[in-house]
Amino acid sequence: MKLDSDGILLGLRPINERDSVAYIFTREYGMLSGVMRGAVVAKKNRPLVGQVGAASWNARLDTQLGAFHWEPAENVGARLMLDMRKLAFMNAAFALLCALLPEREQYTNLYDLTISMLRDLDGTDSQSVYMNWEIALLHDLGFALDLTHCAQCGRVDNLNYLSPKTGRAVCDDCAAPYVKKLYKLPINLDTTLHFIVAVCAQMGIDTPTARLYLARL
Repeated sequence: MKLDSDGILLGLRPINERDSVAYIFTREYGMLSGVMRGAVVAKKNRPLVGQVGAASWNARLDTQLGAFHWEPAENVGARLMLDMRKLAFMNAAFALLCALLPEREQYTNLYDLTISMLRDLDGTDSQSVYMNWEIALLHDLGFALDLTHCAQCGRVDNLNYLSPKTGRAVCDDCAAPYVKKLYKLPINLDTTLHFIVAVCAQMGIDTPTARLYLARL
């Protein structure tokens, strides 16, 4: 079995003195994991987290771990390395993708948004860039945030609160009896973290440390 696609190298975990298990988010096949031979000792075209390139995954059976051939085209993450905050956003995004996306399920739109996010993180408003990406991730995982109208009465003005249970906006009048239980809009990273934690809990996994770290920045 062979799968070929463009991809983003999200992680590398050494398994011996020469080889690593690689985690690649591909456009055509979603998350793939496999052995990358010589990744630890490579001197030319060394695989690095944050690279974008062409991935070829091969296995005799589709139930096997398989092995990668990786041809990097660009190291998108390299220009983020000198800014701790921007690097933290990239690391959080990669950790969430590895933890939350099932293998071999296509997320074409999320892949494209991730590429755009990595390029746009180098700008001046990296927090908004990352937060918008995280909202898109929640949407693709079935936790869409709806800020278009009040969840209770349907009005489209004075939407200053968000329900932590439904992820839907609530107007001032409807929110009045429950203000202490609602989140104040606009959305921030603490707000999206609540929903990320809920998704992780549903999946029976811990919230990735790289995402929790953002709360300390």
